[in-house]
Amino acid sequence: MLAGALRLALVAIGRNPVRSFLTVLGVVIGVAAVITMVTLGNGATAAVSQQISSLGSNLLNVRSGQRLGPGGAGAPAFKAGDVEAIRARIPGLAAVTGLESGSGPIVYGAQNWSSMVAGADRPYFTARKLSLAEGRIFTEAEERSGKPVCVLGETVRRELFGRANPVGTRIRVRTFGCLVIGLLAPSKEAAMGQDQDDIVIMPLRTLQRRISGSLDIGQIVIAVGDAAGTDQAKEALTRLLRERRHIAYNEDDNFNILDMRQIAEAISGTTRVMTMLLAAVAAVSLLVGGIGIMNIMLVSVTERTREIGIRLAIGALERDVLLQFLVEAMTLSAMGGLLGVALGAVASMILTGVMKVPYVFDLGVNCLAVMTAATIGIFFGYFPARRAARLNPIEALRHE
Repeated sequence: MLAGALRLALVAIGRNPVRSFLTVLGVVIGVAAVITMVTLGNGATAAVSQQISSLGSNLLNVRSGQRLGPGGAGAPAFKAGDVEAIRARIPGLAAVTGLESGSGPIVYGAQNWSSMVAGADRPYFTARKLSLAEGRIFTEAEERSGKPVCVLGETVRRELFGRANPVGTRIRVRTFGCLVIGLLAPSKEAAMGQDQDDIVIMPLRTLQRRISGSLDIGQIVIAVGDAAGTDQAKEALTRLLRERRHIAYNEDDNFNILDMRQIAEAISGTTRVMTMLLAAVAAVSLLVGGIGIMNIMLVSVTERTREIGIRLAIGALERDVLLQFLVEAMTLSAMGGLLGVALGAVASMILTGVMKVPYVFDLGVNCLAVMTAATIGIFFGYFPARRAARLNPIEALRHE
């Protein structure tokens, strides 16, 4: 019986192919929109996770002040002694370094470029998982003496030197000359919307002497070892800094610790919520498509009144007519769902390429979209089907 109803549904749909296509267009657009939004959201979440992982999921950034961001009003800056105390008294840390940064013009010959300038110690390269394409990093002796040497990022090399090897040349950083001793390997992707390759790294003491004019340290970068737990390291770090900064037990911290793992989880959670909201908005068009199916099924019942009357007159039961029109409505919506899946897949591939985020296929969402479309067909097709089943056969045969 079901196979016969399906065959009749396909025949009825094939009689008016253009009208049938326009009827399911709302479902097609709705399903495609839902799949595209969810796929883009999943891709954005994956991209954020990859970007933060590239910085190091075991990375801790300690900054002065209670608020997030560089420095806090009235909070004392860190000193070199804080960095040494952390290295000496907290076990299980892979790398600890002070970091002071700013931006300024970088000049080589007739070329100039504005870039981020970072002052850090040798462990910074370990903490940030930075590798060299050419040259070397600075030595401990160059750190202690504050020698004007630097390592360039790929973006700075490209803007100032083109494809030439910059190692061994001298550039001007703001107002002083600096010897280029190394070139960083290009990073795979930007992190948090910033170009990781647009950077000049020099010894911390060099930056303090020649740029900031102060021994203050803006932040401390810490990489937690694999054997140590990030939470335990944060607790030990908090106790040590409260002790060194003479914070009473009833006073709030005048520093903050940024855990890259927690930041990744928070951002990923936010993107997932936004994805669900966008998918919910896109799903509204599915309701519009369902209303369109109900409308066209009511028209179909009116047009086929005599056909329904004949079926009822020769012995068809009400449930047979009800099943016929329910199957027809469900077939229309299911076809729209399948077309929507195909359109959503194509749109997702194109948009993920444009947005430069990974294409993350979600089988569950695709199946759910098709099932939802079929369910909408049944829901909105029931009223027209019931109307057809309850027609009086005699009145239906008299219908012109």
